[in-house]
Order: sequence, then structure tokens, then C-alpha cells
Amino acid sequence: MTKRLQGKVAVVTGAGRNIGRAEALLLAREGARVVVNDFGGGPNGDEPGDVGLAERVAQEIRSGGGEAVAETSSVASMEGAAAIVQKAVDTWGRIDILINNAGIVRAGPIEELEEKDFDLVVGVSLKGSFATVKAAVPHFIRQKGGVIINTGSTSGFGHYGMSNYSAAKEGVCGFTRSVARDLGQYGVRCNSIRPVSAQTGTRTAGVIETLERSSELGQTFNFNRPLALRRIMPLAEPVAALAVWLCTDIARHVSGRDFFVQGDEVGLFPEVELSRSVFQEGGITLEGLEDRGVVEYLLGDIKNRFVCSR
Repeated sequence: MTKRLQGKVAVVTGAGRNIGRAEALLLAREGARVVVNDFGGGPNGDEPGDVGLAERVAQEIRSGGGEAVAETSSVASMEGAAAIVQKAVDTWGRIDILINNAGIVRAGPIEELEEKDFDLVVGVSLKGSFATVKAAVPHFIRQKGGVIINTGSTSGFGHYGMSNYSAAKEGVCGFTRSVARDLGQYGVRCNSIRPVSAQTGTRTAGVIETLERSSELGQTFNFNRPLALRRIMPLAEPVAALAVWLCTDIARHVSGRDFFVQGDEVGLFPEVELSRSVFQEGGITLEGLEDRGVVEYLLGDIKNRFVCSR
């Protein structure tokens, strides 16, 4: 069978385990040469690291007949991100694919979160995506092509006890849409994936607690996808399949889009649009907004689903 990505060079961040590892393995199976990046830290971002993670995955690829090298820099700094991309260029002379999968989580309700909790999560999940894209862009422009896959999350829709993670991941999706518009003129495409998988390093005890609390309050973190919590599949391979598919020529016309994947289901989220609007000649005023007809039309049957007694 023809390998879909033969001759391509790919970088996968956070590829030492779980979803990132599955993506790296599938890229290699499809003929890509892979830089396996993983800093080796724990899911909370400050645990003792295992710098051997990346090398073990790279060795797994090489043992299967593929080409891979390990890289252990952190995506949270511009220098680290530049080193990751440069590893691909130094080793194979180019970079064709960048998959940003690295991320951490520090769960807790907003009244308990500290500045460190916010900065660490945003620094890896959001700034890390910016930093690696920034490092790869000159190579993509020079080559007149490239693929970027960023990892968002359904938590971006709102998730109890995860405001820092939600902010970072929804930022990733907005970042993706803008990058697609910036780089389309150079033949570079950029998409985001919101994966749901039980096989992920972010499913810590704190995260599981937030999911349970959300369920108690009737506030599923993915409130417009009610099946999400009931149909979580344990494997990372379906996520990898979507990510790698978006890197192939069959998806060469797809950019700036927001995908969903879990287990046996894959989907595409629509572009954000107004659900309803009101026009008032001369400009919107406070008095105009208080008009009963305006209130009934604009708000409809919306109720505050988040207010409840503890």
C-alpha cells in the first residue's frame, strides 16, 4: 500500500505518550520522518520529568522500520520551540508537518486557582502552539507549503473547574483560524482538533473530580454534545487517524476548520454565527434593550443553567 506521507518531515510535540505518541507512530507508518518531542514532565507541569519518553517512542518507530529522532525541549519558551523545529531541519533539511499536542492541566474552581496555575497552562497549551508555529513559518513560506494541526479541547466550550485550561484551549482554536488566514497565501493550511479520549495525560484526579462535579450540577463540560461523557473511548488511535488524515493530500483544501473526534465518531464544528439579533435604528440603547419584545426575542427561553445552590 502506498504510504500517504512518504518523504514528509513531521514534528509532534507532547509525543512521548497517549495521543501524541499515537500521532507520531501513525505518521511514521505513513512514511513520514518524525521528530518526537516531549519535555517529559507530568500532566500538571511541575512534576519530576521523564526525559526518556521521547527517545522510547523514537526507538519504537525505528524498530518498526521508520525514521525518528527524539527532542526534549519545552514548547513553553520561544527558544525551546525553535530548537524543536530546528531539530527537523538539521536532521532532514525541512519540516512539512507540525502537530501541536503538548499540554498540561491544573484543575480547580476559579476561586482556588492561582496565577501560577493560569500561567503554566496557558504557557504550554497556548503559547507553546504560537511558539512552534512561529518557528516553523519561515520554512513553510520558503517551501510554499506546510500543514499545522493544533490540539484544542471541548473544554473550551466551558468546563467547571478548568477556566485556565478552557481559556488556553479555546485560544488555540481562535489562533488556528487566524493562522489559517495568515498563511493560506503561502499554501500552508492550519486546522484544530478537539479530541475526547480517556487515554490522555490530562485525565488527572483533579480533572476527573471536575467532571464529576459538573455532572452533579447538571453542567456537562461539553453541553452541546451530550453524548461526549457517555461515549469516551479509551484509545488515542482515532484521534491520530484524524490528525494524520488532515496532513494528507486528500485534505489539502481544508484549512481554518475546527474538528471533533472521539472513538467511533468524527465531526466538524460550524463557524461561529449569531443565533439571533435585534436592530434598533439610531443605535442600541439601554432603554431599547429593556423593551419587553426585545428581551423576549433576544433571550427567548434561555435560562441560567449555571446558578444553583451548593
